[in-house]
Amino acid sequence: MNLTISIVLIIVALVVGAVVAGVIVNSKAFKKGVDAGIEQRKQQAESLTGSAEKQAEQIIKEAERIIEDAEKDADNKRKSALVEAKDEIHKLRNEAENEIKERRAELSRQERRVQQKEENLDKKTDNLERKEETLNQKIKSADEKLKEAETIKNGQMEVLEKISQFTREQAKEYIISTLEDDLIHEKAVKVASYEQQIKDECQEKARSYISLAIAKVASDQVSETAVSVVPLPNDEMKGRIIGREGRNIRTLETLTGVDLIIDDTPEAITLSCFDQVRREIARIALEKLIADGRIHPTRIEEMVDKAKREVEYRIKQEGERAVIETNVHGLNHELIKLIGRLKFRTSYRQNVLDHSIEVSKLCGVLASELGVDANTARRAGLLHDIGKALTAEIEGSHVQIGVDVCKKYNENPIILNAIEAHHNDVEPKTVIACIVQAADAISAARPGARSENYESYIKRLQKLEEICTSYEGVEKCYAVQAGREVRIMVVPEIINDEKMVLVARQIAQQIENEMDYPGQIKVNLIRESRVSDYAK
Repeated sequence: MNLTISIVLIIVALVVGAVVAGVIVNSKAFKKGVDAGIEQRKQQAESLTGSAEKQAEQIIKEAERIIEDAEKDADNKRKSALVEAKDEIHKLRNEAENEIKERRAELSRQERRVQQKEENLDKKTDNLERKEETLNQKIKSADEKLKEAETIKNGQMEVLEKISQFTREQAKEYIISTLEDDLIHEKAVKVASYEQQIKDECQEKARSYISLAIAKVASDQVSETAVSVVPLPNDEMKGRIIGREGRNIRTLETLTGVDLIIDDTPEAITLSCFDQVRREIARIALEKLIADGRIHPTRIEEMVDKAKREVEYRIKQEGERAVIETNVHGLNHELIKLIGRLKFRTSYRQNVLDHSIEVSKLCGVLASELGVDANTARRAGLLHDIGKALTAEIEGSHVQIGVDVCKKYNENPIILNAIEAHHNDVEPKTVIACIVQAADAISAARPGARSENYESYIKRLQKLEEICTSYEGVEKCYAVQAGREVRIMVVPEIINDEKMVLVARQIAQQIENEMDYPGQIKVNLIRESRVSDYAK
């Protein structure tokens, strides 16, 4: 009802507004017209007002009809919604009742299962109790039998002691000593078997690889000395070299650090110095002075400077030659200079540069045969003794100096480990390090490659014999074949045939750990039993 009144009021307001707007418009027209038209306009307004009222009544009736239809439609929808809601409630109630029935059935089934399990557990518990009682009875009977067995055993042990005339402790000692002898025999047999197996598997391949490497790198060996001889055109040149009151020879010795030995040797002067670089500078300078003929302190200084530059250039050339010959690329130019300096270094009178080149080539061949990177192996072989180029200037072993120098120039860690491990200062971590060790040993063990002085040679043989004689049961020991073989006479009563294998292995390991030697040393153990008698 309120909605109807509101619609009617709105329509009336609209009609009144329209009338008022018309009146306002007409009033303006009236002001401009004459007084005679006023009455006519009033009549028109009255007619317009009547028609507006009729339209308003029609609109009101139409609105009332629409409202009645809307109320009827709303009643119908409300009734249908109530019917649908009742149907949905009935459906949900049925579903809930069905679900409750199912859950009750499931609960009843679970209750029955639990009851069955409880019954089974009760049965198992009863069985376990019966078994436990049975076990307790068996344990009691077993304890009784053990006591009887212990009594019988003690009686038998007493009988055995009387029969064997051994106490229990004596019998234990006898069994342990017998077992120890058997174990020594078994150990010796296994060691011999393993050694033979390793020899069978590795000896042929090792011989093939090494022989191939040596055949491919058959370089000459040159023994260097600590002196150089400079030939003279005549003996008169000796006096000119000495100079007035010896000023020329003193100047030359002071500038080069080399001793000039002028003796009775005809037409020759001997240069003596442990540093081959200084000796080479002195030799070149002296040869230039002899060829020039003008020998005085100022000229000597000039020639020594020229000789130094020439030696430096030659060092660089030797380093480049080694790099090209070994096919090693990408080295720092300072490392190339250090490699060239190895030309004037010796180890046991073996030229270190030639040795490094040979080791590099051997490493390349062995690496190719083993399927390892040959370029890295050659590089490691060329640089393994680089520290010897600086041993006179820097304190420390050539191994540590070489590692520090190569680390300074950013060499590969594989190269550093090969340098550090080539004398077993550290454990080799790569196959290349082991290859460098083998190639270094091959180059050093080549006949005529190295020589050592008499004193160190005698000391090495004495040390070898001392190690062998330090073992119990060794009667005599002889180092033969220039220290490449040791023959050991053992006491047969102390060392039997099986124990000889173990003693030989221990001696070989101690020699490897405590001595430095080129090549390898063969350990021979000799056991001999002799019995003598006389017929009278």
